[in-house]
Amino acid sequence: MNIDMIEAAARRMSGHVRRTPLLNAPLLDKAVGRRILVKAECLQVTGSFKARGGWSAVSALPPEARARGVIAYSSGNHAQGVAYAAAHHDAPCVILMPADAPQVKIANTRAYGAEVVLYDRASEDRDAIGARLAADRGLTLIKPYDDPQVIAGQGTVGLELAEQAAEAGIAQAPVFVCCGGGGLSSGIALALQARAPGLRVRTAEPQGFDDMTRSLASGQRQRNAAPSGSICDAILTPTPGELTLPILSRLAGPGAVITDDQALQAMALAFTHLRIVVEPGGAAALAAALFGKDLPDTVIAVATGGNVDPATFATALDRFA
Repeated sequence: MNIDMIEAAARRMSGHVRRTPLLNAPLLDKAVGRRILVKAECLQVTGSFKARGGWSAVSALPPEARARGVIAYSSGNHAQGVAYAAAHHDAPCVILMPADAPQVKIANTRAYGAEVVLYDRASEDRDAIGARLAADRGLTLIKPYDDPQVIAGQGTVGLELAEQAAEAGIAQAPVFVCCGGGGLSSGIALALQARAPGLRVRTAEPQGFDDMTRSLASGQRQRNAAPSGSICDAILTPTPGELTLPILSRLAGPGAVITDDQALQAMALAFTHLRIVVEPGGAAALAAALFGKDLPDTVIAVATGGNVDPATFATALDRFA
């Protein structure tokens, strides 16, 4: 993995994904006592950064592989990203999703034309199911984070962020990134190392599902005790990626851990001050920037997704807006 792969991915996806804004709200800064800039990937096509990795991976396949089709497994955002890319490349697409994924994500994935196969994340092994379907149908498996082309696509967020931070006069700052398996975090870290070395990634995860934080601290891949149990569904993964942990161990700072209530509060503050809709897992980085201790005067957070069920969003506003 290197900056050349990320820049190549950026060229392939030009005109197909959005350059998302870097937002700031002076009243929010005043309330928390630090300057917070938010990279609004919740405004991306498909509602999350996953459109980048999906496009990068599908567009990099040989034509004959695309014609046979692709398969991915995801709670919803990677699903939509791959389905979006597959539809635009006329590639058949099968998506394996947990049955308890938000209904809006399941519905949107089907709307992009994908065949959705549901599974029980508490009792079934998605990797085994995905591998079996891929073999039976001759599909190419596009993993949600442990795929070089997916990481390269997510790294385009870092290319944009390096340019936008320079325009804002920011040379040094922690960059909090919502983290499941670490594809986005590692891609951004690689891009920033090459283009803005004063910006350093810090992963953000929900309490009880902080496998990356523990893995960064120990130097070895750690597993979560349970497969589910947080409202931050988008970033609940069993363990860090084999490709992503070494990158982040080399380039990232210590991980941050947030609570579900902090994620809900971050969602409400993002709507109140920035007028953006962020899902719980997509708000983890903003929560870390808002509620973290011993942070510098300027902090950047990536709001990774906005695919939230109306009831969950209403809960955030009712409780904290």
